[in-house]
Amino acid sequence: MEGCNFNLYNKKHELALKESSKETGKTVVDKLREDLMKYWMMAHTCSPQFVMGRSVTCTASGAFCLLSAATLAEAICRSYFFPSGESDYKWSTTIVLVIQTIAVGVGTLGPACRWFTAINFSCPKRGNTSHTKHFKVEHYWIQRLVETKECPLTLQIRNRHYRKLAHDAKIQFLHLCIGVQTGIVITSKVIQLISVFIVSQIFLCCNCWEELKKKFKLKNSVSYTESTLESQLSSKLDLSRFVLHLEGEDVMVGLMMKCKCDPTEHWIRMGGKKQPKYLINLLETSTFSQGFKGVGKYDSNQVPSLDSEEPPNCWVLPVVTLTSIAVAIPNVSPKSIKQLICGVNQGLEYVRLIEEYLDGRDLSNIRKTAEVVWLGVELYHKWLDVDLHKLSLQGKSPKEILQELADTAKNRSVEFHKKQMNQCLKQSPSKWPIKVLAANSMYRISQTILLNCESINDQMGEKLFAAVVVMISDILGACLTNLHHLIPIKCLSSTIEERQEA
Repeated sequence: MEGCNFNLYNKKHELALKESSKETGKTVVDKLREDLMKYWMMAHTCSPQFVMGRSVTCTASGAFCLLSAATLAEAICRSYFFPSGESDYKWSTTIVLVIQTIAVGVGTLGPACRWFTAINFSCPKRGNTSHTKHFKVEHYWIQRLVETKECPLTLQIRNRHYRKLAHDAKIQFLHLCIGVQTGIVITSKVIQLISVFIVSQIFLCCNCWEELKKKFKLKNSVSYTESTLESQLSSKLDLSRFVLHLEGEDVMVGLMMKCKCDPTEHWIRMGGKKQPKYLINLLETSTFSQGFKGVGKYDSNQVPSLDSEEPPNCWVLPVVTLTSIAVAIPNVSPKSIKQLICGVNQGLEYVRLIEEYLDGRDLSNIRKTAEVVWLGVELYHKWLDVDLHKLSLQGKSPKEILQELADTAKNRSVEFHKKQMNQCLKQSPSKWPIKVLAANSMYRISQTILLNCESINDQMGEKLFAAVVVMISDILGACLTNLHHLIPIKCLSSTIEERQEA
């Protein structure tokens, strides 16, 4: 069943990719919304929970659970209304009965819900009891057993006679297993047929009640509602082609579409209600219309390197380093710093995903460095062991603070490089220790800001803070432009669990 599901998913996935590549004239948002709807429909309908929830064996197990619960309820009512005398165990029987009732009730709730779901899928037309499945055992029920029967034994038996006996015994045993499996499936289908017959009568009563209610409505309102629904359905994307179903489930596709199992629009509405407001406010300060100028300003080639090689650039470490500098700038209101930290914290959630899935380089050590530095900045307003809040209250000018941060970072880096030279050991820059990577980033960015702001002594702290915030916003904005590449990659994850989480 799993192999069949996987093959079907690959076929539907190829169809989705083919259609997506041919679509032109649509905005990025519309294409992403349609892709999400397609991939969710495929992931949802091929998930093991959904497949087993509508299977005949699940229907049978749910029916047996309901039958056991009904038997217990009948026994309770009989013992209550028709007592047969006082028991020797007295009050302990009541406790046992209560515990059994709770256990059966909890154990029956899940199977009963799955039973009703499976029955609902088996009744595509309410009240139509003529639609029944033939008592045919689909191939996927016995596929693994048949394949095992056809495969040779892995046991190394030299004697031909004994090898033949072992092979015949295996075939006979698997024949028995196939027969038992076939009997279980047929029995489950009989139970499902009985359940469908009973529930379809309830659905028929519901349909009659709905028809009676419609007769009391005005014709104009009814026609308007129907025309509105038809226009909405015609304009909506047809997702029936992306429903994954097993053999014999063709008639269930329409019902799967009607059960509103696509939550994409719901998630989009929830996202609109729970927007990252701090991140949005931060991005509003970016120079988007000018091409994110701040991306090229945080690191200058005029700054002398502390080593012959430099670590590879990434998105997250410069953002964290610039935020550390912004926290240390004097004469800035605590409210502005708090809003900046909240905005960066919300933005880093997306930046981490983009770097993890879209950057093919090995940046794990650099990302770990950024995580360590950000933990100190966010929780304690510290860059490594430097108290940024205390530094901002020392009465120093912004230039002096930047110079102190640059000197502290330079000393850490120089000490590490001297140690490497003395030990005749040369590490790749991406493998440097966390504190050295953080110091190298702080040194280059602090020196770059000092070079770009020649009259920094004459500037107020708020102006320098605003300039640093623009650089942070530009880096985040430029990074987030890759989100429309990230979303399809997350949707195309290979395993079922990853597809559902995406």
